[in-house]
Amino acid sequence: MKTYIKPIFCALLLLIMMTSCKKEASDKHSEKNETQEHHDDKNTHLSKNQIKTIDLRFGDFSQMKVNNFVKATGLLGLPPNAYSSVNAKYEGIISGHKKFIEGNFIKKGEIIAYLENPDFIVKQQDFLKTKAQLELQEIEVSRQQELVNANAGVSKNLQTAKAKVDMLKAEYMGVSQQLNYLGIATKNLTPDNISQQIPIIAPMSGFITKINMHNGVFVMPNVSLMEIVANDHLHLELDVFEKDIDKIKVGQKISYTTPAINNTQYKGEVSVIGKEFNGTAKTVRVHGHLEDEKPIFIKDLFINAKIWLNDKTVNALPESAVLKENGTHFIYVASTNKDDAETEFLKINVKTGATNQGFTEVTPIDKIPENMQIVTDGAYYIYAQSKNGELSHEH
Repeated sequence: MKTYIKPIFCALLLLIMMTSCKKEASDKHSEKNETQEHHDDKNTHLSKNQIKTIDLRFGDFSQMKVNNFVKATGLLGLPPNAYSSVNAKYEGIISGHKKFIEGNFIKKGEIIAYLENPDFIVKQQDFLKTKAQLELQEIEVSRQQELVNANAGVSKNLQTAKAKVDMLKAEYMGVSQQLNYLGIATKNLTPDNISQQIPIIAPMSGFITKINMHNGVFVMPNVSLMEIVANDHLHLELDVFEKDIDKIKVGQKISYTTPAINNTQYKGEVSVIGKEFNGTAKTVRVHGHLEDEKPIFIKDLFINAKIWLNDKTVNALPESAVLKENGTHFIYVASTNKDDAETEFLKINVKTGATNQGFTEVTPIDKIPENMQIVTDGAYYIYAQSKNGELSHEH
């Protein structure tokens, strides 16, 4: 009996020791996990050497004007009164056409060509005949008036003479207006200077965009012979999407470029906001004045534009100081006590606004602790370190 007691006792002792070891290992593993979890909850740490190596920079918010904008596309346009179509005032044959080509600048009143038609001669003859008859009839009225005054005439003859004068005056004025409309001056018209042609005159100054005539061609008044565009009132015609139109106000500044020509940035200002909605493009037309230097004039030239919405002073940081993760923006702050072996970096959630000239408008969501500065340069390195794991603390 005693022979078996000793082995059984040894086996029980071994079992107790193994159980104790497993428990100790389990406790140590649990303690390690708790320590690791506690460690993961902490903020990112960097040593002095790391901060020096990456040239980490600290600072505070900058007070500056950061402007938001709405993108738009459009054309260099002109108001309706900037276009003029040149038409013949009467049917006839073109002669003496000046050697204009599309793109030439033409001045108001300049003769473009001449229009010939025998009817012009007839109308001038009618005018001169009517004028002569009217002058004779006015003399007759004066004679009849003298006779009546001397009791030697008949009042009926005077009345008839006056009526004839009125009819001739009406005819005279009608023919005179026709000739003036055609461009034939009647003031100095005599039988010696009757002409079979009339000039076609440029109605405005501007650039020629279309020519539809040449010498010898027969033209009608309903056919456009030339189109002229004046660029004095060149303006922007921008298409703004419906989701942005409520942000647009008269007086807002515009910057725009003409990609087809150059990358020069020009300036403008919102002048009129259209009242008609384009259901196909989902846009509203916005007109803008041009300011300072203007691009080269080409009709319907395509442009890219930005309409600047405000010009307010805000808290701003360099773009590189603001990071984004899972749709949330944040910055890093830290205490810059030089006596600390390591520096602890806190992540502060922020709301961002407009970005302009390398700076972003920033509004902190979390409170920034006192005596802490913002990381203005090198924030991404801290973020990378937070993902790779913190340094082992030296104690």
